[in-house]
Amino acid sequence: MLKEKLFFRAEDETDFMPIIPINETDGEFDKDTVIPETLPILPLRNTVLFPGVVLPITVGRDKSIKAVNEAYKSDKLIGVVAQKDANIEDPEPKDLCAIGTIAKIIKLIKMPDGGTTIIIQGKKRFELLKMDSEDPYFRASIRMLADDELPSHEDFDAIVSSIKDLATQIIQLSPNLPTEASIILKNIENPSFLINFVSSNLNSELAEKQGLLEINDIHERAEKLIHILQRELQFAELKDKVTNKTRTEIDKQQRDYFLQQQLKSIKEELGGDTNEREIAEMKKKAEGKKWPDAAKTLFKSGIEKLERMHPSTPDYSVVYNHLDLMLDLPWNEHTDDNYDLKNAQKVLDIDHYGMTKIKSRILEYLAVLKLKGDMKSPILCFLGPPGIGKTSLGRSIAHAIGRKYVRLSLGGMHDESEIRGHRKTYIGAMPGRILQNIRKCKSSNPVMILDEIDKIGNDFRGDPSSALLEVLDPEQNNTFYDNYLELEYDLSKVLFIATANNLQNIQPALRDRLEIIDLSGYAVEEKVEIAKRHLLPKQKEAHGLAKVNIKINDKVLEKVIENYTRESGVRELDRQLAALMRYQAKELAIKNKVKSTLTLPDVEKILGQARYSNEIYKTANMPGVAVGLAWTYVGGDILFIETILGEGKGELKLTGNLGNVMKESASTALSYLQANARKCGIDPEEFSKKAIHIHVPEGAVPKDGPSAGITMLTSLASAFTGRKVKPYLAMTGEITLRGQVLPVGGIKEKVLAAKRSGLKEIILCWQNEKDVKEIEGDYIKGVEFHYVKTMQQVVDIALV
Repeated sequence: MLKEKLFFRAEDETDFMPIIPINETDGEFDKDTVIPETLPILPLRNTVLFPGVVLPITVGRDKSIKAVNEAYKSDKLIGVVAQKDANIEDPEPKDLCAIGTIAKIIKLIKMPDGGTTIIIQGKKRFELLKMDSEDPYFRASIRMLADDELPSHEDFDAIVSSIKDLATQIIQLSPNLPTEASIILKNIENPSFLINFVSSNLNSELAEKQGLLEINDIHERAEKLIHILQRELQFAELKDKVTNKTRTEIDKQQRDYFLQQQLKSIKEELGGDTNEREIAEMKKKAEGKKWPDAAKTLFKSGIEKLERMHPSTPDYSVVYNHLDLMLDLPWNEHTDDNYDLKNAQKVLDIDHYGMTKIKSRILEYLAVLKLKGDMKSPILCFLGPPGIGKTSLGRSIAHAIGRKYVRLSLGGMHDESEIRGHRKTYIGAMPGRILQNIRKCKSSNPVMILDEIDKIGNDFRGDPSSALLEVLDPEQNNTFYDNYLELEYDLSKVLFIATANNLQNIQPALRDRLEIIDLSGYAVEEKVEIAKRHLLPKQKEAHGLAKVNIKINDKVLEKVIENYTRESGVRELDRQLAALMRYQAKELAIKNKVKSTLTLPDVEKILGQARYSNEIYKTANMPGVAVGLAWTYVGGDILFIETILGEGKGELKLTGNLGNVMKESASTALSYLQANARKCGIDPEEFSKKAIHIHVPEGAVPKDGPSAGITMLTSLASAFTGRKVKPYLAMTGEITLRGQVLPVGGIKEKVLAAKRSGLKEIILCWQNEKDVKEIEGDYIKGVEFHYVKTMQQVVDIALV
């Protein structure tokens, strides 16, 4: 007897177990046994009985008990058939399979609970012809099916051997089946009984077993059985693989735990666990910190939490990193400022040429700091075109006053968390960039450059410029709150210096917190000095020519500036000097010698023909053409305004990619001229006979603003009177319908642009005289200024 069915999965519960007959031929009928034409029928719900196989069956249904008792009293023969659907409690004839097995009841046992258990042995297959009666039990007419005859095929023995092998492999891979089963299988010699026995114990659907029983040809039945066994073997192998993999993972966990315990013991022997040492070091480091009470309390609770946690828990690293940040931040740790104002002035002068206003403002700040001893740092904003040294000036200030220097680039920043930090519960959370830089420089009073503050963006992640409002307010930033730190941090000692190119792009609330310091572009003379003092030595060093004697005189530098650059700053000049030094480096490498002094022909040979020329202003002397001055964020520039008259009816046409304000200035100028035609020497009838076209060249470049008003009026007056505009004359100013000239901005940039371009006279509003006085006299030497109040004065000065 085997424990459970041989090839059934452990989870498949059954109410029988297979029994091996002592003699394999016991499954056959005696020659004298008479098979009646009608037999009591026993329906089985969950199995199929094969000839030769012995099964214990628990009989529970009344009909089945009566059928068993009747058969046991007579010849002990009973027809066993399988139900098509095992879920039917009270089957009818149509619910029974047509092919079954005649069984002999070997033993009948009455159970204490009233049930009956029988041990039956399959004898021979039969076909159920018709059901004779259904009450009190099923009785049916049957027809015996032919005996299984062993085939004479050569491969039949091989098939039987394969069945044995496959069944043995399945037994070995199934942990729930006893190993004795494989021994029993090996000892079965009768092929027919072997096939029936294995078929009976298959782990497959009832319909599949019934299909095997219904196959008459034993060779065909054996082949079908091999296919089913191969499938079962694959399943058993897969199940075994999964089981072993799971066991391996569990073994690894047990092994790791064991090694961890050993490691812990070794560490204890060596003087404590690594994590305990880390916590002890943190506590020791905290003793020397000069932090506020709130920080001290938070650190203490964090350390206590860390001591209670196991290092392998995910939250351990979160708490540890937070405490590490608290220890790294320089709470109340400041560098000492250098109050030597003469030294500071000297450092600023060495690092940067010019910039008098900014240097004066820094020295004022230092003077107050020296007298008062402590003050909230102002928030300075250097506003000016690119390439004039706004960022590098911040480094010079830090150097002059002996503070640490950090730079925070804000260009293109979109995420508010970059400023305020993320909440530390998020994966990958970090403190904001402000605290990261404070942590890096180890000082609570550095000079922090907020570069390109006008280039901050905003989107669905928040608005960083709004997050900066708290940082850049001297009244609030002593309690700056970082989401990661979860504490207030004092930023009031930090000297924030913002840089920007365009004030219009800065949020109004943020602009209100900044002390704007305008940095205008450099004059040609300033650029020559900057090139000699800073750019040339830097490029010589960069190109390996530091020890080589190479000079460029002022006249040559001036030509490089005028003919190859047109900018407010010095970046393009730096690139041109780099090109000169590259050429010299190549000459030195090839010929082993260089020219010690570069001349103008050398410059033209290296840099090519001049890109810019002032000759255009000499040729533009026909009526209707006037030269105006414009401001751009990269500095000042000059622009032409051209007017031409044609036959028409007084219509005005404007071209040159002009903005609304500039178009309105043109209309205002024309209206004023029409109203004052006789004063200007123009026949009023001319306006209704002519088509007027005003054009501003470089049509691809957008232009706007009111400062071209007087230039447009001069151009119109020149066209209508036929008088030329005075050569080498430029002008800028806004006009009103009453003919008044109003002041405009960007005067320094515009005046320097005019000087760069070789213009000699400039017309300005009388209120702009104060702006001209701020420009150093040497830079505007040779330029004559005309300060006017009315448009009539402009026409009188401008027209020849």
